[in-house]
Amino acid sequence: MEISKVGVLGCGLMGHGIAQICAGAGWDVVVREVSEDKLDAGLGKIEKQLGRAVEKGKVEQGDAEAVRGRIRGTLDYGDLAECDLVIEAIVEDLDAKLEMWREVDGIVKDDAFFATNTSSLSVAEQAAATGRPERFLGLHFFNPAQVMPLLEVVRAEATDEEAATLGFEVGEKLGKTTVAAGDNRGFIVNRLLVPYMLDAIRAVEQGVGSVEDIDTGMKAGASHPMGPLTLADFVGLDTLHSIAGVMLDSYGEERFAPPATLRKLVERGDFGRKSGRGFYDYSGEKPSPVELDA
Repeated sequence: MEISKVGVLGCGLMGHGIAQICAGAGWDVVVREVSEDKLDAGLGKIEKQLGRAVEKGKVEQGDAEAVRGRIRGTLDYGDLAECDLVIEAIVEDLDAKLEMWREVDGIVKDDAFFATNTSSLSVAEQAAATGRPERFLGLHFFNPAQVMPLLEVVRAEATDEEAATLGFEVGEKLGKTTVAAGDNRGFIVNRLLVPYMLDAIRAVEQGVGSVEDIDTGMKAGASHPMGPLTLADFVGLDTLHSIAGVMLDSYGEERFAPPATLRKLVERGDFGRKSGRGFYDYSGEKPSPVELDA
């Protein structure tokens, strides 16, 4: 099926980036949010990123304007009716996703494909909430979607060959490196990465090293581009906590359990970069490690 119009559900942390790269690939994009404020904030981020790309000479002004011109914001699910592909990027909550899919399924044309950007939840459970499970798949982008090269294409049990093939074609069109992942909690990357970040938090708790020394050690000793605690802040500690809980329920292994320090930070609203404070304080010119016992 030829894709010409893409719907994106959510214009937040992941949704705005997915909308931008889809428009950059030449597709018309309709991005839906729950409120005008959230929609304006997401579209504003797209405009800012396009402006920065122009300033750096990565794109021409006319091309940036063309990308923005292909993106339309809406609060109405009805505006998704003629989309060929709808990609979900809302809150990582299964009940919220199921409710949304049930509503969208009755609006979007029957031959359209649906994809979830979930990082930890079952693709099959979401597919079963629609009348088109064979046309449902996972397309897991990484943050920021405009920069990160990987796309995990997740085939659920009912996903047919046409939908799976479409996933890889979308990745190619967007210039992504694609991998096929099974419909297990965490897929490939988070299945390996989440326990790594949780172990780093436990290492701080156990006095193995300070926040800064653990991050420095993994960068210099393992050639990682950022340390595990910086990465946790970047992912969002609330998101990490949520994914860990899902994986713990699924696998029943203690290594997926959210450490006490993570629970404490999330409870007090310290979510990392997006809140300005997590394992590091981001209020100054440079991030500085937080005294976790303070």
